[in-house]
Amino acid sequence: MPVEVTWWGHATCTIEDSGVRVLTDPLFVRRLAHLRRRRGELPPAEAAVAEAVLVSHLHADHLHLPSLARLAPGTRLLLPSGARRSVPGLKRLASAAGLRVTEVAPGDEVSVDELRVRAVPALHDGRRLPLGPHRSPALGYVISGETRTYFAGDTGLFDSMAEEVGPVDVALLPVGGWGPYLGHGHLDAARAAQALAELAPRAAVPVHFGTYWPIGMDGIRPHEFYAPGEEFVRRAARLAPQVAVHLLGHGERVRPEAAR
Repeated sequence: MPVEVTWWGHATCTIEDSGVRVLTDPLFVRRLAHLRRRRGELPPAEAAVAEAVLVSHLHADHLHLPSLARLAPGTRLLLPSGARRSVPGLKRLASAAGLRVTEVAPGDEVSVDELRVRAVPALHDGRRLPLGPHRSPALGYVISGETRTYFAGDTGLFDSMAEEVGPVDVALLPVGGWGPYLGHGHLDAARAAQALAELAPRAAVPVHFGTYWPIGMDGIRPHEFYAPGEEFVRRAARLAPQVAVHLLGHGERVRPEAAR
């Protein structure tokens, strides 16, 4: 059966391949600090059901302790190396929730039932802000089963990206953020389309846009909130016309290979 991808909003996706469910960067709240969910319903309870959860880096909108607490006991949790040392409460939560924690660095591979999950580098600040030194790398992941799916996490475009990631069939690429300006270590729609051309997968799904926005900034540069997905589709059509791009709404799912 072809891989199935569900986008729940922000960087939270379910990837189902070979009958195994993998969840990325779960964020299941309407408000996080200064951010408010402005589009899409909160993910339903079924979104927290997975054999494995992949966390790309330690920022609170990607490693969110209350969302991880919703996982079922026995869920495999892959974290960047050093995460338990860097994030207060993570050890306690993992123990209380009965999660099976594995810390990984770029190049590490882990078996999850029928799947192989390989950690790959990302160009992003991996610190748990505002706490502590830079102890943990930011990661992407390649999930290999019947299909090879690349979840980029948060990353900028870097020279060795295609080499580090390797051949993939489906790419889940960040194309925006949660504010009107993207700093170093992020992909906007233009840079994501460049990454897509270099990676050359068969299909792509844009993520990390159009979900959270700072409270009180609703009227400031609103196009930065709404536009990245469609802009990525347009730019990808020019730079990587051979790639089928699937622009999903919150809670929508697609079988990228079957939908070609």
